[in-house]
Amino acid sequence: MNKISDAFRNKKAFIVFITGGDPDIETSEELIVAMASSGADIIEIGIPFSDPIAEGEVIQRADERALANGCTVDKLFEMVERVRKKISIPLLFMTYINPIFRYGKTKFMRRCEECGIDGIIVPDLPFEEREEISRDCKEFNITRISMIAPTSHDRIRMIAEGAEGFLYCVSSLGVTGVRNEIGTDAVRMIEESKKVTDVPCAVGFGISTKEQAREMAAVSDGVIIGSAIVRIIEEYGNRCVEPVKKFVKGIRSAL
Repeated sequence: MNKISDAFRNKKAFIVFITGGDPDIETSEELIVAMASSGADIIEIGIPFSDPIAEGEVIQRADERALANGCTVDKLFEMVERVRKKISIPLLFMTYINPIFRYGKTKFMRRCEECGIDGIIVPDLPFEEREEISRDCKEFNITRISMIAPTSHDRIRMIAEGAEGFLYCVSSLGVTGVRNEIGTDAVRMIEESKKVTDVPCAVGFGISTKEQAREMAAVSDGVIIGSAIVRIIEEYGNRCVEPVKKFVKGIRSAL
């Protein structure tokens, strides 16, 4: 069991997401430390990108703010290097394949290892093209997190068989964002996955309340919350640390 999978041991894992550099690098650094101390088990750091096709309006705006404030991949590497000295929980980058190619695949994964990133999520990289980064991930000990969605159908078992760290179950069709109701597709996806793998399954996309988190945790190994946290950051700006801590503690208690 690797460090990421270990975060699910004997509990329902709580995975949180923020956009790196939103509202600024310094606040992102504070947020990561604060969320770790408030009950987050794994933290995803989104690398801001000009064309985030998997993201809804909330995270799109966060990407725009971060880029406008001068956030770069190198600045995020430096920030993670600082924050890694303060916390031990797994840290993941969530990004798109274009920034990785632009930076250089091998150079990108090497820097991930050097600064203390444990894993990576690339939502626009199809499973069939995973070898584009798999070799570099293995060389530099970066766990590649696989995703399954309601449209995966007969590909679910195939993706699950090769999963490591945890399996990211996309709860609903469409992009990220807060939803009033979470569909039941996650249950079917998890049941199919469990037939071929012991890798933990976490549900994301749309979860924003204690009730939704509790409901999804009942059928999965963990929950992922992003847009609800990014919305708090948007509302409070660089005064967001305490409101985010309060939110994270509330969800942790619900789990």
